[in-house]
Amino acid sequence: MNRLLAPVLGFLLLAGLGYAIYTSMNGQRALKAQTTITGLIGSEKEAFFADPRVQQALLKQDLIVKVEKAGSRQIATAFDLKKYDFAFPAGQPAADKILQGVGKRPTYVPFFTPMVIASWQPIAKILEANGVVREKDGVYYWFDLDRYFAWTQQETRWKDLKNSEAYPVNKSVLIRTTDVRKSNSAAMYLALMSYIANGQRVVASREEMDGVIPKLLPLFLRQGYTEYSSEGPLENYLSMGMGSSPLVMIYESQFIHEALKTPSGIRPDMALLYPEPGLFTRHVLVGLSENGARLGQVLSDDPELQKLATEHGFRTTDTAAFKAQAESRKLAVPAQLVQIIDPPSYETLEGMIQAIEQQMK
Repeated sequence: MNRLLAPVLGFLLLAGLGYAIYTSMNGQRALKAQTTITGLIGSEKEAFFADPRVQQALLKQDLIVKVEKAGSRQIATAFDLKKYDFAFPAGQPAADKILQGVGKRPTYVPFFTPMVIASWQPIAKILEANGVVREKDGVYYWFDLDRYFAWTQQETRWKDLKNSEAYPVNKSVLIRTTDVRKSNSAAMYLALMSYIANGQRVVASREEMDGVIPKLLPLFLRQGYTEYSSEGPLENYLSMGMGSSPLVMIYESQFIHEALKTPSGIRPDMALLYPEPGLFTRHVLVGLSENGARLGQVLSDDPELQKLATEHGFRTTDTAAFKAQAESRKLAVPAQLVQIIDPPSYETLEGMIQAIEQQMK
């Protein structure tokens, strides 16, 4: 019997060994097929790239993506981009600056988001009573930047406003932002307010820039300490409440992502205000290498990754998917924004930032 079993066992042993070698070689080939790429991103996209579902969807494309976060303006000015496969700042001006330094490279805009103001229902009531906020469909939507700008020039304080009993403080009425010297969200606020200060025209010349800077300085100098990335002001808004953060400039995607992430993350007393006019922040991926460009293509074209982007609060070309995500958390956000302006050129925006920076030293 043993003689009969010996050949069979030998065959099974060889077959098992052959299968092990085959699977090992296939595993090695699969491992080699995966491409690891590194890039710089704005902090507002950190949660997206950290999402295991996003990582798995990228693995299906044989991509392993490692990211470092920084302020969008820092990405454009403070890093040796030769060390990275892609740069993914928030905002077209930062992307334009990157392209000036690295030359012609492929660019992609997988998603975008408007700038909004995170606030509170009692604050919105005060602003409505004073003609700055206009209610629509039972939700506070539109924030009149013209009237707000006039207040900033007069140093209007909350206690001076009509019906301010819910917030009778002696602080100036100011929208809180990130550090304009480092972060795109503050630069986009500057772009919006420079448009208002310039008589509702995009600042396009040195003469116009010199004319608006004195009017814009109070919006930033009177804020006090500011954070370098957009996640800081949002965290303060969520944790410290109305007393600390009555009005905070953020990305709409941050607010929606918080609501989608945690059912209790956005409370009924919170309110989202849409500046009028408004401004979209385009999240522009600059492909610094062939693999970086491939990531931009995948993020833009892969249906699964596009769907995941909407689950992180970003808008894509699929407006129906974005609307469905917002409605799933009963967030009444406008499906479309009509009064949208473009930011100034990078050179003009940079010139205004540098002028403000000189006064901050």
